[in-house]
Amino acid sequence: MIEDIVAAVIGVALLAYLLLALIWPEWF
Repeated sequence: MIEDIVAAVIGVALLAYLLLALIWPEWF
């Protein structure tokens, strides 16, 4: 159960990071 929550949080964080990198590449 905990592992699923952690995996979901990490997945969402990675997706958000990639989305931000695509929208504002100058930040990265």
